[in-house]
Amino acid sequence: MDGGGNENKIEDEDKQALAALSSVPSPHRAKVHSYSQQLRGEKKPYRQGRKHSLDGIPAGGSRPLSSSDDDFSNYSLDEEEGALDLKPFTPLGEFVAAVSPAAAGSSSPGPGGGSGSGSVSGGKGEAIFKVPTRAAVHPGRPPCLELRPHPLRETQVGKFLRNIACTETQLWAGQESGVRFWRFDRIYDPGCGLGGKVRRGDEDAAPFQESASTSPTFCLMVDAANGLVWSGHKDGKIRSWKTDQHPPAANAPFKEGLSWQAHKGPVLSMVMSSYGDLWSGSEGGVIKIWPWESIEKSLSLKSEEKRMAALLVERSAIDLRSQVTVNGNCSISSSDIKCLLSDNIRAKLWCAQSMTFSLWDARTKELLRVFNIDGQTENRVDGGEKGQQQQPEKPAKEGKGKSVNKKEKGQGFLQRSRNAIMGAADAVRRVATRGTNAFVEDPKKTEAIVMTADGMVWSGCTNGLIIQWDGNGNRVQDFNLLNKNTAVQCFCTFGARIYVGYASGIIQMLDLEGHLLQMWVAHSNPVLKLAVGKGYIYSLASHGGIRGWSTLSPSPIDQILRSELAGKEATYTRKDQFRVLIGTWNVGQGRPSQEAMMSWLGSTAGDVGIVVVGLQEVDMGAGFLAMSAAKETVGLEGSAIGQWWLDNIGRALGEGSVFERMGSRQLAGLLVSLWVRKNMRQHVGDVDAGAVPCGFGRAIGNKGGVGLRIRVRDRIMCFVNCHLAAHLEAVNRRNADFDHIYRNMVFGKPTIPNAAGMLLMILRFLFCCCSLAFSTYLIWILYYTYGFPFILSVAAGVSSSSHTLKSDNNNNGSSEDTKPELSDADMVVFFGDFNYRLFGISYDEARDFVSQRSFDWLRERDQLRAEMKAGRVFQGMHEAIITFPPTYKFERNVPGLGGYDSGEKKRIPAWCDRVIFRDTRPGSSTPSQCECSLECPVVSAVIQYEAVMDVTESDHKPVRCKFHIQVAHTDRSVRRQEFGEILRTNEKIQSLLEECRVVPETAVSTNSIALQNQDTAILRITNKSAADKVVFRIYCEGQANFKDEGDEAEYRARGNHGFPRWLEVTPAAGIIKPDNSIEVSVHHEEFHTLEDLVDGIPQNWWCEDTRDKEVILVVVVQGSGSTEVATHRVHVRHCLSAKTLRADSKSGSRRGQKSDPKQQSGSSDATDDSRSSQKP
Repeated sequence: MDGGGNENKIEDEDKQALAALSSVPSPHRAKVHSYSQQLRGEKKPYRQGRKHSLDGIPAGGSRPLSSSDDDFSNYSLDEEEGALDLKPFTPLGEFVAAVSPAAAGSSSPGPGGGSGSGSVSGGKGEAIFKVPTRAAVHPGRPPCLELRPHPLRETQVGKFLRNIACTETQLWAGQESGVRFWRFDRIYDPGCGLGGKVRRGDEDAAPFQESASTSPTFCLMVDAANGLVWSGHKDGKIRSWKTDQHPPAANAPFKEGLSWQAHKGPVLSMVMSSYGDLWSGSEGGVIKIWPWESIEKSLSLKSEEKRMAALLVERSAIDLRSQVTVNGNCSISSSDIKCLLSDNIRAKLWCAQSMTFSLWDARTKELLRVFNIDGQTENRVDGGEKGQQQQPEKPAKEGKGKSVNKKEKGQGFLQRSRNAIMGAADAVRRVATRGTNAFVEDPKKTEAIVMTADGMVWSGCTNGLIIQWDGNGNRVQDFNLLNKNTAVQCFCTFGARIYVGYASGIIQMLDLEGHLLQMWVAHSNPVLKLAVGKGYIYSLASHGGIRGWSTLSPSPIDQILRSELAGKEATYTRKDQFRVLIGTWNVGQGRPSQEAMMSWLGSTAGDVGIVVVGLQEVDMGAGFLAMSAAKETVGLEGSAIGQWWLDNIGRALGEGSVFERMGSRQLAGLLVSLWVRKNMRQHVGDVDAGAVPCGFGRAIGNKGGVGLRIRVRDRIMCFVNCHLAAHLEAVNRRNADFDHIYRNMVFGKPTIPNAAGMLLMILRFLFCCCSLAFSTYLIWILYYTYGFPFILSVAAGVSSSSHTLKSDNNNNGSSEDTKPELSDADMVVFFGDFNYRLFGISYDEARDFVSQRSFDWLRERDQLRAEMKAGRVFQGMHEAIITFPPTYKFERNVPGLGGYDSGEKKRIPAWCDRVIFRDTRPGSSTPSQCECSLECPVVSAVIQYEAVMDVTESDHKPVRCKFHIQVAHTDRSVRRQEFGEILRTNEKIQSLLEECRVVPETAVSTNSIALQNQDTAILRITNKSAADKVVFRIYCEGQANFKDEGDEAEYRARGNHGFPRWLEVTPAAGIIKPDNSIEVSVHHEEFHTLEDLVDGIPQNWWCEDTRDKEVILVVVVQGSGSTEVATHRVHVRHCLSAKTLRADSKSGSRRGQKSDPKQQSGSSDATDDSRSSQKP
């Protein structure tokens, strides 16, 4: 609606001010939240354990490639009685030709693609307005294994996956209700389908087994030595799971083994040290050690003794935080534990917290060093830090005689008022856009940590910074390979490569020097975790999808797979069709009758699957607008009037029996809602909402846009309800409003704040209310004193200054603009009161043409049509032929065309209310020219576009537009089968895989070592290859004790193949260059000094053992990129008696001296014991 009074008297200078807005850079996009019914199940809030949990995923940056996952589940539509009848797939060109104008009432089949004399298409514009590229196989990343296709969010309530880890034969995943695992020998098998026995969202996933329900799983750890997977949970418990699960019945959940209460808060991270002890971290900087001896004893107890086993482990705990606390002062930070990392090369353990690291000795459990993220050693004393911080100096009190700047003194009331308004509006907008992160977030918080084969440690930060450390905690160098502020979420390593997962969904592959080898968009959501198993790097996205990326990529195999998969496109392509109804109405703060609602929506919704309704001017009071802006800053939205509209739309559509409301979003007077027919509900999900204000200072929602984004049968569709700037002359401002909405629309799901978040929200709400009240007071003073044109010039100044400020803050040294989220959608529909008018025509002339229904001539005078043809607005989009009278402006409750405004202003009739769209067809294509396929997955046709002229409750007429949409999508289960079949049967791929299995020839200097107390022997590993590096690691396969000669050896492994406490192996891992060798020190250490406490009683687990002991060391070697490994076994015996020593060793070494390795074995070189395609 238009305002009155001075609003029509805009002078030239004000026009220039408004026109200048279109060239101002867009401000930073503020994340907004959806309104209601985003998830069908209600989930209770819980305390956030770690930053990359599902509750607080940091926003991703821009992406260099298309971010479309193109990975949704394939559903088959259930034909229920009375359900929507979807006809067999028909080419869209034939369908459009078959639709007659008579069948569509007053509408005509619009072109969608721009065909027809009355249609209009927007100019091409810049790249962000172009149709996204789609293909059967994504050209911008390596071919991947879809182990678990992206499930719809609504199907995952209480089942979201949080973590993954790989054993030798399985992939395990921790979820909100327990754990599950996939067997590698079944990863190419088809899913169960929609009618199968699995939960919705898993119908296309490879077959898996699931555990009984538990508390949410926060971390996973694999114990390969004992065939166990350990999980840490929100309830503070640690649970063990056997990897050889055999459920008693089909699909029966398996149960946990040993479990105990480890922490009061959630278990955030776990790791096995190089000596087999389990370390766990929780909130408040709490670190505990669970000695392997107590765990081993508890594991040996029967299931009936489960409670006793748990008590045995709980009593053995070593609380490291209490050990480094003296007189109430602790040496380590009290922030939550982010990651624990075992340095098996040097027998150390790293503990990463948000801003600090602590380095521990894995054997003695002593604190070696505490340092911050900049590498500076900290003498931390928790509790005394506040006193060490320098307080900011307070400015001196200014007396009456303070000096005033002459320039400031010379400013009159006019200039001071303008500055005050600009400052207040900018303060409100800054609080609104910065969010809670602006108050507490530090851009360099540590999120992930990993150790590489060369012994270096790498950590990733929330600002995308990657830092390299040496083994002693010295900062070596740092990298920022994305040049964007997107958080590093996870790492993993394979051979001499490092894989990095980002919050933007990107995965990078680096070498050990930090050089970028490859980068691709792996998911459309943040990458939560990476894990290596069976020739794949598995990535888990926050939406729950899991993909496998070949460890051989980049390689010629990638191109072969792309070509073969593309050639089988027809086998896994599925096509569906449905109809969508779009309704838009500027209600002018009115409340229509139910008959009007039925005439507008109910009468035409009988054959549609999705209904999207957009309203403008639901409420436009000054107080409501101010309160709405304040509520937006704290993540709140909606109103009682908005709820009234939702209830009445639901009644018109038959909510509950026919349709279901999936989501809605309100911004001041703008409201958009989405409804889905019940039999189509299972195919629609991932509903996200967004809002962009375009009113005063780009902060008030009287003008702007609200949008909903959904996924339908594989494809992303966005619906944006807009109310653009009013008045005939404000064409440039309307164009600028569209551009602002398109570039800044950000979709997101709702978040539930905790107590601290609620306090921040209340404080921000009060601040915004005060600022808005002050701004409103000044605006009214200036309005009555200087008139509306001056207010517009002030608004232009506020908007310009705020644009400049946010643009500077958002660049962060990068000039590359962020890619709008709308540009990635397969279909985008803009609708609402666009406010474009008819130009070059008088009121009487317009009335005459309308009465004669001469719409062709009127369309030539349409501002929107002219601007779209010139490529200045709605670039790359289309509008169907307009065959209905102008929808603005009417007298209320006056029927017929005689109801056009006949008052004093006599506003010229105009098509203000419009529906404009684009799909995946190129801009010049028509329905008959572009067939629906995976390359052009969404093809639409307008079959109804009309105004409902008999509704008189507003000065605008409601408009409706019905689309017939055809969608092509991938059957992920079938394509996974084809993927596996290609790998098994393609001869070229098999030949290339065989070449990658080659392991460089290596040799070890001995296969038997004997040690006495404090003895040291040297084990030499030689790389005989002249071309390839060798990556090696050493672990302990087990230990046996011998009381008498001739005793049978029974080797027992410690946790995760840890070394016994009496043995030091240094280095236990590393890289050997071609034609080089490395010397490994094997040392016996008498270790009788450290005492573990159990209920305050010293326990020396090993000091009373006088038996001879023997361990088997396994040397695992592989090439820098080979898929197989080779192993060497070395027996190391600790001999206490001279008889045993003479029998088993010819060495004459003395205590503290090195033994000659050549005297400890009959052969100087030991050959390979075995080869395996997987690491043990």
